[in-house]
Amino acid sequence: MDQTLRIATRKSALALWQANYVRDALIKCHPKLDIEILGFTTEGDRNQRDPLSKIGGKGLFLKELEAALVLGEADIAVHSMKDVPSLLPFGLEIGAICKRDDASDALISRTHRSLQQLKEGSKIGTSSLRRRQQLLAMFPRFEYLDLRGNVDTRLHKLNSGEYDAIVLAVSGLYRLGLSERITERISTDLCLPAAGQGAIGIECRSDDSRIRELIAPINDERSAICVMCERQVAVLLGADCSLPIAVFATMSDKEIHISSFVGDEHSSLRIRKSITGLAHNSIQLAEELAQSLIDDGATSIS
Repeated sequence: MDQTLRIATRKSALALWQANYVRDALIKCHPKLDIEILGFTTEGDRNQRDPLSKIGGKGLFLKELEAALVLGEADIAVHSMKDVPSLLPFGLEIGAICKRDDASDALISRTHRSLQQLKEGSKIGTSSLRRRQQLLAMFPRFEYLDLRGNVDTRLHKLNSGEYDAIVLAVSGLYRLGLSERITERISTDLCLPAAGQGAIGIECRSDDSRIRELIAPINDERSAICVMCERQVAVLLGADCSLPIAVFATMSDKEIHISSFVGDEHSSLRIRKSITGLAHNSIQLAEELAQSLIDDGATSIS
């Protein structure tokens, strides 16, 4: 018997690319599956003026999609995992995480100059306190300005001269066919990514066994382990857009390495910690790393 599945997504070009990517992956696993993509405009899309840290955080991009899940208007919601808050509404869960792409950040410069080459006082646009705090530590000579809008809007602001350079996720640029705009791939040694960056997640109702079974085949176990570790650190720190936190996990053979950064925009306090251990102890390692950050004052940052 033919089956139907409804995907909730934002209407931005990147969000639609991700929704179609998930649709294609599901159809490959379930050729008879009938899939409908439902586009939603979220509060985060409507308010393109104010910094996310001032208007409620990255969860503003999810509320309408999650409401559609809860009301039964959609079966799954597709997200960039870096935009998913640490805690989900009751009754919802991340049912699958697709294979992760490049998690690093990219510098896009009008003059095609790298971070080392940009002049003192250059205006750097970013919507992320995490990026700002890490880059500020290495490049205090720049002026860091808030930047909102979808990828096209941000590139237009750069092209019009509002900024000398902007920082975006590498994965989003590749997905939109804009990799040629990348001036410099910023090493994760310099700027750790947000928890979940580069990964596409699928949110569903926890009690919907049919949907959970349908999406299970496109879950990438290694990516899921790394992302869930990163999110566990963020959960224990109470992280959202008002706390500049970066967490990045990588796996090699049977080991997992988790690196983290927490910064205070109101002082010079910046904490970097990492931990390595056996992958089957990944959540325990994440909890140990979070506790180490807390012991060093991470939760006192506001």
